[in-house]
Amino acid sequence: MTDRHDPMKGKRRSSQWWGKTDKDGFAHRSWMKNQGFPAHLFDGRPVIGIANTFSEFNPCNAHFRKIAEHVKRGIYEAGGFPVEFPVFSNSESQLRPTAMLYRNLASMDVEEAIRGLPMDGVVLLVGCDKTTPALLMGAASCDLPTICVSGGPMLNGRYKNEKIGSGTHIWKFSEAVRGGQMTIEDFMSAEADNSRSAGHCMTMGTASTMASMAESLGMALPGNAAIPAVDSRRYVLAHMSGMRAVEMVIEDLKLSKILTKQAFENAIVTNGAIGGSTNAVVHLQAIAGRVGVELDLDDWDRLGRDVPCLLNLMPSGEHLMEDFYYAGGLPAILREIGDFLNKDAITANGKTIWENVKDAPCWNRDVIFPLGEPFKPNGGIAVLRGNLFPNGSVLKPSAATPELLVHKGRAVVFEDIEDYKARIDDESLDIDETCIMVLKNCGPKGYPGMAEVGNMGLPPKVLRKGITDMIRVSDARMSGTAYGTVILHGAPEAAAGGTLALVRSGDMIELDVPKRRLHLDVSDAELEKRRAASPAFSNGYDRGYTKLYVDTVNQADKGADLDFLVGKSGTPVMRESH
Repeated sequence: MTDRHDPMKGKRRSSQWWGKTDKDGFAHRSWMKNQGFPAHLFDGRPVIGIANTFSEFNPCNAHFRKIAEHVKRGIYEAGGFPVEFPVFSNSESQLRPTAMLYRNLASMDVEEAIRGLPMDGVVLLVGCDKTTPALLMGAASCDLPTICVSGGPMLNGRYKNEKIGSGTHIWKFSEAVRGGQMTIEDFMSAEADNSRSAGHCMTMGTASTMASMAESLGMALPGNAAIPAVDSRRYVLAHMSGMRAVEMVIEDLKLSKILTKQAFENAIVTNGAIGGSTNAVVHLQAIAGRVGVELDLDDWDRLGRDVPCLLNLMPSGEHLMEDFYYAGGLPAILREIGDFLNKDAITANGKTIWENVKDAPCWNRDVIFPLGEPFKPNGGIAVLRGNLFPNGSVLKPSAATPELLVHKGRAVVFEDIEDYKARIDDESLDIDETCIMVLKNCGPKGYPGMAEVGNMGLPPKVLRKGITDMIRVSDARMSGTAYGTVILHGAPEAAAGGTLALVRSGDMIELDVPKRRLHLDVSDAELEKRRAASPAFSNGYDRGYTKLYVDTVNQADKGADLDFLVGKSGTPVMRESH
């Protein structure tokens, strides 16, 4: 790159730190030079921040030091100056009470770092479930040229010559132990077989789903979603993304030019085609809120209702992300659903999404099915409404039992997760497979953080009958690796005064997924009587971030963002620090 190709050299944000000849410029440059950076790097070339969510407490992202080095190589090659900085790494597998509680905190970390530091563009290193939406949310509030690099999925799990998937087989094996079909010794021995390389979940859980969302939104280069973490081509993609970040700065291709309503619509139909996680709903709602795009639950039903699931991948199918990559990856899916796409939507490489995928090959039709002969007829997210959740709830049809999609059953109510854990294994619990399990107080305010507890394990006496699914209803989420006829994200939640708080064991609930209806068979008069007698929810949090979260979090249908974070503030250069 030369000055001739970069007429803005020396005139960007970073030059207001490093281009000045006064005492402030001296200080900013001098302290950076103690790392061995030569003077010519401060000559006004594009400065690219690398937001790194590396953490050894976050095994999905523990290989990101190497990913970052390859990004830096690409930035240097394109004539930019890479500067890596750490941001909060909210580990799905380790963080309590739930990583979702800290998604918004991580987004604040990213937003303030981007705004307060001398960068002209940013590369987001993402992987574990909440790191992708958190970093996109924070970056969207700033609106610099931005590109995502996902860390990639683990290699396929193998146990006793069986292909096993992250999360999906944890739930399956755990239920098998509880039902007496698997020994605890076999259960314990499967741990290492399940996670045998660097990378995030290799099922179509939330991590793989959000990597696919980043690619279908146009925020990542083609192929980003499925390349295994340990495949050398993952590092090639990181290198090329670094190069592209510099070009995006020169072209002034800001994040808001990519994250349009058309891009979100593309992501919604893609989520249906891959059998993606229900968590994509709450995350895309939040990202859209940050960038100023009007997106609501009706968009999910409108766009996703007719999209079939084309991907035979756990938890909806039998294969894993490594197989998906070998079969052609997300570009092959996008080519199949071309008629559903806004083909002119621009992407991070400067091309339209259709230019990127129109010639994408498919190498394995057992993994990626053709649109005319889909893997499953229903891939989208079903949005259910009724008196129980007037603002909506969601269900993933591709992971549900078809026979349960129209059902009326007796409610068996658990007041909170502790109540569920205390009673679910009790042989005297009045429950059978026709009942509907109801879990309260696990939404954004109630847990707090809307934990992945909605896919409640079934009672052992039902499991022993060979029953593997029942209807479950809550204001919680479930892991994208999970499966079953599970109704989630109910809004308003019980802790916010929703009707869910008033449900009692013995009440009848009607589910009709084709009609998008979920109804509690209790009269309005009786519900008002119950409401008057119900105590107000008390969370008990009186300090710190958790208090801030509970006091200001929006409901699930709005993305569960903090109300004062919705919207964007750009990247004004702040006043000097000295």
